[in-house]
Amino acid sequence: MTVAVRVPEELSARIPVEQRGVGLDRDAVRLLVSRGTEVSHHAFVELPRLLRAGDLLVVNTSPTLAAAVDGRVGHARVVVHFSTRGDDGRWAVELRDPDGKGTTRARTGGPAGLEVRLPGGGWLVLEEPLSARGDRLWWARVSGPGVLGMLREHGRPIRYSYTERDQPLSAYQTVFALPSADGTGSAEMPSAARPFTARLVAELVSRGVQFAPITLHTGVASAEVHEPPYPERFSVPEASARLINAARAGDGRVVAVGTTAVRAVESAAGPDGVVRAREGWTDLVVTPERGVRVVDGLLTGLHEPEASHLLMLEAIAGRAAIDRSYEEALRGLYLWHEFGDIHLILPEEGPHAVHCASNCR
Repeated sequence: MTVAVRVPEELSARIPVEQRGVGLDRDAVRLLVSRGTEVSHHAFVELPRLLRAGDLLVVNTSPTLAAAVDGRVGHARVVVHFSTRGDDGRWAVELRDPDGKGTTRARTGGPAGLEVRLPGGGWLVLEEPLSARGDRLWWARVSGPGVLGMLREHGRPIRYSYTERDQPLSAYQTVFALPSADGTGSAEMPSAARPFTARLVAELVSRGVQFAPITLHTGVASAEVHEPPYPERFSVPEASARLINAARAGDGRVVAVGTTAVRAVESAAGPDGVVRAREGWTDLVVTPERGVRVVDGLLTGLHEPEASHLLMLEAIAGRAAIDRSYEEALRGLYLWHEFGDIHLILPEEGPHAVHCASNCR
């Protein structure tokens, strides 16, 4: 990414848009639209007029968990962010220090064997780093009451320092969120879908836009070092795979709502670009070198210049297009982060512009 300017602090969305004025709903955010290097400015409520009959929106149905709880290491307070439940029953967790302002700051991970007391009489023991890439996230064995019940009773949504105050969990749920069969969900909101309202969904459907639900339970993001995502659990059901393949075979464009939707769909696509029903874990990181096989467009929030997600955006639209759109976002004072404005990336021409003909792998 060549945009070297850091995002000014005043461009952080500190509260949800519906709390910024009387009568505002979630869809009262702005929408930056880029087609190649052409950029235009819209309101999010204009989305139905920017898409067309036959287009398909891929949406993530993962619910957001109240994934942050207070804990203690000896007499010291810590905040535990529960990221992902493993197949062996362990949880990937991040320990952070309270900053005295209602949010947290990074702390050194580990060591193995560290015990953390949890609310409700439980505790966890750190066992090993999740990845050789670093020691921010650790696998931990949790004892005592069940984690999901503890999160429901004592947890709160993960909150970072750019936000103004705590919000209820409902502020972090999207209109597409569905309870999962095992009670799990996302540690952080699949936030690109946050501006959708039931009214807007109904208008899109009335105009012939379809929806393909997938699930990807997103883990804890790195607020400081912008690491690529760790392996995450996902599911692309048979019905959604059929919808995606039908759109690609016709005149529709496949537009992912959020980077999580891209990761899930591209993980379920074969080298031939055909999406097949699949579930499990994905460690896919979409880069310009890997390219994309399925996705034509993307609805996403605005990412900081260091964010690994920008590589995915480049894979979809090309570097020049992303540089141009981010210059316009900064110039236009768009708002960043999960309560901020939205960026719609569409292909320059045709329903399936070949944006990675030489590098799809």
